[in-house]
Amino acid sequence: MKIICHGGAGHTPKVQDGVDKAAEEGWKILKKTNNALLAATAATIVMEDDFRFNAGTGSCLRDDGRVQNDAAVATSDGKMGAITNIQDFKNPVLIARELLDEFVTMLAGEGAIQFALEKGFKKTKVIGSEEGWTGDTVGAVAQSSDGTIAVASSTGGVKGRPVGRVGDTPLWGSGFYCDKNIGILATGVGEAITEQLMCYRVYQYSENLEEAMKWGVKLLPKDIGVGIIGIHSNGQICGISNTTMPFTIIQD
Repeated sequence: MKIICHGGAGHTPKVQDGVDKAAEEGWKILKKTNNALLAATAATIVMEDDFRFNAGTGSCLRDDGRVQNDAAVATSDGKMGAITNIQDFKNPVLIARELLDEFVTMLAGEGAIQFALEKGFKKTKVIGSEEGWTGDTVGAVAQSSDGTIAVASSTGGVKGRPVGRVGDTPLWGSGFYCDKNIGILATGVGEAITEQLMCYRVYQYSENLEEAMKWGVKLLPKDIGVGIIGIHSNGQICGISNTTMPFTIIQD
């Protein structure tokens, strides 16, 4: 069993304790349930609820002064769920998880809000932060003892984002990817990550996870911050970035 969590590319190492706490919570759930999805989600929720991270509570503000979130989850059995441009919900990653058993895999804006309400989620005022992040995300990748891999990711986007802007976090192959061989997440400047189809290309590059991640990071100019974390079915677990990126690994 394994779990790796990150607190966002470019984020200060001062929040490492928050990432550690997230990983510890995810690990506790993984040991108790042997469920990679529940573990990855639980870890991500810890960071969504921590005001220091750009996800859920503490998300940066878009250009109209409100919080707008994106989130995604996926499992190695081929299921995925993503939401974008959602607001007024504390833990968007939980809403994305609800899509795993639906025919529709991604919802945006009012459609995502309506879906959340139908699933019993309650609207609440989400407190944002005046701090200016360049696009960091939070996320976790976990693997259970039977080899199942799951990924979960959440973000508040970029400070001053226009209403309707979509970054890489909810985009399959860009901000996240998961299949029977790998679970991988990216963090950083969403537009740059999306243009490179980062996660899928890293997966395709090599079965050597560290080598592939180093290659992926170099796809972007050094002045564009990016980080990648992942777990491979061959046992590798790794996190690589070209900037500060607090991350934590726990495995047995």
